[in-house]
Amino acid sequence: MPSPFSFSLESPVLSKAELKPEYDVVIVGGGPAGLATAIYAARAMLRTAVISKDFGGQVLDAHSVENYPGFIKTTGQELMNAFKEHAEHFGAELIQATVKDIWREGDHFVVDTDRGSTKAPAIIYATGSTHRKLGVPGEEEFLGKGVSYCAICDAALFQGKVVAVVGGGNMAFMDADLLTQHASKVYIIHRRNEFRAEPLWVERLKKNPKVEFITPYVVERIEGTDKVEKLIIKNRETGETKELPVDGVFIDIGMIPQTELAKRVGVELNERGYIIVREDQSTNVSGFFAAGDVTTGMNGVHQIVTAAAKGAIAALSAYDYLKGKGFVK
Repeated sequence: MPSPFSFSLESPVLSKAELKPEYDVVIVGGGPAGLATAIYAARAMLRTAVISKDFGGQVLDAHSVENYPGFIKTTGQELMNAFKEHAEHFGAELIQATVKDIWREGDHFVVDTDRGSTKAPAIIYATGSTHRKLGVPGEEEFLGKGVSYCAICDAALFQGKVVAVVGGGNMAFMDADLLTQHASKVYIIHRRNEFRAEPLWVERLKKNPKVEFITPYVVERIEGTDKVEKLIIKNRETGETKELPVDGVFIDIGMIPQTELAKRVGVELNERGYIIVREDQSTNVSGFFAAGDVTTGMNGVHQIVTAAAKGAIAALSAYDYLKGKGFVK
């Protein structure tokens, strides 16, 4: 007998829903935060639209997800298919479109897309953030084949292997520390001789016999046949280049929050460009909520489960806002 909790694991078929002139809430962004928001908003009987150019976000790049509750092991594609089907089951309309602009018009927000415009008295902004990339040859080619941006997701795949971490901040050091529990050797490659990571992290890894620091070097190329086999790295002071044989490389040089459209509405950002949210995921702009990796309050924990949790909070807060303002009964 099939499980009552089973979902289609095939490649996602994007919703055929057409953009309507008006909704109670429009969710901008179709990753874990956006889709979780949609589930809760639709269950609250809000007329809900999720507008995104694709559905799943960065999670689609994860070929193995082993840390989402209820799924011992799945792929990013399969998990996001489940999120998508769940949202649609409760009536959320998923609109494949690119949002071009958002502005306030009276007590509503207008959302302009490449498929037309719609409006709603509440917006939940869940566009996420993207990993800052090295921009070197081989990075895109070997994504999922040795190139990773998430040690929590992929560390266990490198049991007994040799890996490199590129970066000098706290996240790079935390990832390197995690990787030492699996890999036989961990190189930390940084373009400076000094690190931005807290001294505690630096000292801890300096004492770990599995870790070797390579500074001041930058990665010039990532090479291999079917998977990552080596890095070509260059000394920034001497110009010397050399090969570094590795089985994988974890890139931790920061995140870029996707906040451009939120800024146009007057939403307040912090010094790093993330949307400042209160505990209820509201912003300084009335009726404008935000959730997931695009916001403050994630404490550096960019995980599917935390993004989904923030989305749930944002949806329930938006419902309370709409009810309090008389937009819904």
